[in-house]
Amino acid sequence: MTAFVVVNPKAANTGRDWPKIKPLLESAFPLMQVVQSRARGETALLVRKALKEGHLDIIAVGGDGTINEAVNGFFENGTPVSPDAVFGFVPSGGACDFRRTFAIPQAHEAAIMRLKHSRIRRVDIGHIACLSPKGQPVGRYFVNVASFGLRAQVAARTNRAGLAGLLGDSFHSFRALLGWHPQRVRLFTEADYDEIAGITDVAIANGRWFAHGVKVAPGAEPGDGLFDIVVVVGTGRRKLSALMRGWRAGNQPPENEIRRVRAVHLTAAPTLDTHGAVAVEADGESVGILPATFQILPGAINIRC
Repeated sequence: MTAFVVVNPKAANTGRDWPKIKPLLESAFPLMQVVQSRARGETALLVRKALKEGHLDIIAVGGDGTINEAVNGFFENGTPVSPDAVFGFVPSGGACDFRRTFAIPQAHEAAIMRLKHSRIRRVDIGHIACLSPKGQPVGRYFVNVASFGLRAQVAARTNRAGLAGLLGDSFHSFRALLGWHPQRVRLFTEADYDEIAGITDVAIANGRWFAHGVKVAPGAEPGDGLFDIVVVVGTGRRKLSALMRGWRAGNQPPENEIRRVRAVHLTAAPTLDTHGAVAVEADGESVGILPATFQILPGAINIRC
C-alpha cells in the first residue's frame, strides 16, 4: 500500500518517537512518502499539495493539532480538494483526544495495526467562521471538538507558550482560572434554542473527548450529521475547579450546571455587557474570537478508523 505521511516533529514526543514509528508504518504502507512540517500551518499546505498531486491516502503523525491541520488541508475555498481521498492518523504528540471516540490505541504498534486493517467511514466535519483578534474574518475546519470561553483561553496560552502535553495544559488552565469571570453571550441554533447566558465554556462536539481526557459529549457520533453542544454555565472559580476535576475523573456534571443541545448550526455572539473578548479554539488550536458560527458538514471526509 502507498500513503503520503506528514509528520509534525514539534508535537510533544513525536520527534522522539518517529524513529520507532517509521518502520512500523513502512511495514503497513511499504510505498509511503514522508514529509515533515516545520511551522504552524504547514501541515495543511503539505496535505493540500499532496492531494492535488493525486495522493489518495493521507496519514498524519501527531496529536490533535496535527490532525486538525491535516483535515484543513483536505479543503480549499470551501470545497473538498479530493473527495475520494482517505485520511488516517497515528496518535502521538501531547494529546490525541480524537482517537478516544473510536477507541484507537495510544500505543504506536497497535494503532498502526488498527490503521492498516480498519474500515473506511464517512465522518462529519465542523466549520467555524469567526474573527481574528484584529477583527478580520477567519475560517477553520475541525473534526473533534471546538469551544469558546475558558477552554479556548487555555488553548491560546498553550499555543503561545509552546508548552504542550497534560503538564502544560494543567499549568495554563490554572493560570487562566485565576483571572476567570463568566462571560455573557447569546447562543442560538436552528433547533429552537435561543439563550443569553453567562458561560464558562461552550463545547461544540463532533467527537466525545477534549481537553486531555474530558468526556464532554458522551453521546456524540461523528457521522450522525449533528453537533452535540454542551454549555457550561458560569459559576465561581472554586466550584468550577471542582467540577472540572470531577469531569476529568469521569464524572458527568450535574444537569443544573450544563445545557445539552443537538443541532447542525450554532451562532454565538457577545452582548453589550460581555466581559472581554471571548476566545474560540478548534481541536486545541486557537482560532479567534466571537462572534462565530459553527456549521456541521455531514460526511465531509473519509477516515480510516
